[in-house]
Amino acid sequence: MIHYNESIKKINNIEINNKKIKSLALLDAQNYILAEDIIANENSPELPTSAMDGYAIIHEDMMLNRLKVSSINPAGAILEDEVIGGTCIKTFTGSLMPHGADTLIPLEYVEVEGNEIIIKEEVPQGFSVREVGENYSKGQLLIAKGTKIDFPQIGVLASLNISSIKVYEKPVVAILSTGSELLELGEEQTNYAQIRSSNNYILEAIVKKYNGKPLQLGCIKDDKLSITTAITNALITADIVVTTGGVSVGDFDFVKDVICELGCDVIFKGVRIKPGQHIMLARKENKFIIGLPGFAYSSTITALLYLLPLINKFQSGTFTLKMIKAKLKEPFLKKSKKTEFTACNVSLIYGEYYVDFNDKKVGTSAILTNMLGNIALLVTSEDESSKSIGDVVNIILLD
Repeated sequence: MIHYNESIKKINNIEINNKKIKSLALLDAQNYILAEDIIANENSPELPTSAMDGYAIIHEDMMLNRLKVSSINPAGAILEDEVIGGTCIKTFTGSLMPHGADTLIPLEYVEVEGNEIIIKEEVPQGFSVREVGENYSKGQLLIAKGTKIDFPQIGVLASLNISSIKVYEKPVVAILSTGSELLELGEEQTNYAQIRSSNNYILEAIVKKYNGKPLQLGCIKDDKLSITTAITNALITADIVVTTGGVSVGDFDFVKDVICELGCDVIFKGVRIKPGQHIMLARKENKFIIGLPGFAYSSTITALLYLLPLINKFQSGTFTLKMIKAKLKEPFLKKSKKTEFTACNVSLIYGEYYVDFNDKKVGTSAILTNMLGNIALLVTSEDESSKSIGDVVNIILLD
């Protein structure tokens, strides 16, 4: 088995040469990864613009205290009138500043008498005037290729009059769980040796959340021919095939054998981590198979560690789980000489993160309920030992 850091290095070194790109309408592109740089084709604003409702004036005329209102300047209008000495033009938010004016004095700072204003409070020169290019300048890189598109990006793209954009297609992730004991949702239980499958459903949720396109293939029996057929068919339509179970050393653990017999190149098999040490990653041309362990907590953790960066590889994005420092509110017992990922509760108190293990059960890597709550993953390396209250530790934030 290889070191955890080495496994991550192998993932990072993967190159994918068949990234698929398509054009999408702007509002259909949310949560996709941008496949082109977005460069401003104009200044915003193009001309000096009012940032408030008020009166456009020549700043030095403020000492006159009383100015004549010569015109009104609504937003969207093209005003021919100019501001000349001793006068002002009533101007509204978003209106172009009239020629001759260099300052806007807000409505609240003046008193109106007939067709004149009396200045009650002074403002500095240029007050409330949006300069040319305040938002962005022509030729400026606004959104870099590889950015995930969300509401801020959509707003900027709309302001540039960009109605469709190029994005990377989300990779299709086929999901299948192996185990003769597994029951699908709604399937009738006929004996107590059968258990309800959860792995395939949590994996589908993870793929959706983290920018993949799930292809749910359900559960298959611990039969070598069935597994071979399922994986072979999945590789036809999917970019990534994710299996759970069948990668350990049991008599019915066929997945690892099938992957090799299909002519896949094994990138690694076995990593010194807890949970999930029997994880397997293989490549067949530009498609990948990830063999995850069968226990629910174990398969969930390994999916977060290894599936997510692979999904991003297909979209030219980089993905790293957010690791931060936190303090222990109770002792932590290190159980192995492996890199461990332990579910913990996280809280933010006066700007510092703290973790505890309240309601977290100790047992096998099948305890999926340990993922409930406001959780993080406590990460301890091979070289680390047990921890005491107040020790600073590394945690991965999952949300």
